Amino acid sequence: MGKLDGKVAIVTGSTSGMGRDSAKLFAEEGAKVVVTGRNEERAKAVVDDIKSEGNEAIYVIADMANVDDIKKVFDTTMEEYGTVDILFNNAGLLSVTPLLEMTKEEWDKVFDVDVYAALYLTQLVAPVMKEKGKGTIINTCSVASYAAHFGFVGYISSKHAIAGLTKSMAFELGPEIRCNGIAPGAIHTAMVDSIGGVEALQMMVDGAPMKRVGQGEDIAALALFLASDESEFVDGQIIRCDGGFEC
Repeated sequence: MGKLDGKVAIVTGSTSGMGRDSAKLFAEEGAKVVVTGRNEERAKAVVDDIKSEGNEAIYVIADMANVDDIKKVFDTTMEEYGTVDILFNNAGLLSVTPLLEMTKEEWDKVFDVDVYAALYLTQLVAPVMKEKGKGTIINTCSVASYAAHFGFVGYISSKHAIAGLTKSMAFELGPEIRCNGIAPGAIHTAMVDSIGGVEALQMMVDGAPMKRVGQGEDIAALALFLASDESEFVDGQIIRCDGGFEC
């Protein structure tokens, strides 16, 4: 038996990187997975890959900055599967604009994707989970939830916010719903590739005991633990997954 047999899981931002690997692992462990992303070709490829292994998944094309798209993710899940047991709020938007150059438009978009999307989708799924008497929500935070670097003011602020949201969710949605966060550090993702690839993470690697860049599979394994009954006494925690690097 799989660790998630019979469960329905929504994984946002799951057409690449950590989200894709988590969606695939959840499906391998028996979950019916709802894959979301903005690129239909990539979304279909993830679902086809899952189905080729004899597992179950659908995809929903959604921009997590758009509230109608977020609602579509929930509605499609309920229409297709009738319930939801696991929500992994993984979608994120990077901002590398310095403080004095930050515009309200960019600030709002970063917070819409990195924070509000998680809040709104949680508001949609929580009543379903509450009625069932059980549910698990995981939020992707970051080592940027703990400290700051020059030039990332929007991203760092949003990741501090999602960490606070995670803790608030745990208090307000328990005991039926457990809410935890994952705080990745030096992980090789498409977001990292957009700012120069793994070479851009060398400082983080050098400062960490593990001395390597993490992969999506590393985060997926932790997400599976938090989604499964193995972590049934873990709630309101932000778990760092970065090899020990201090920002």
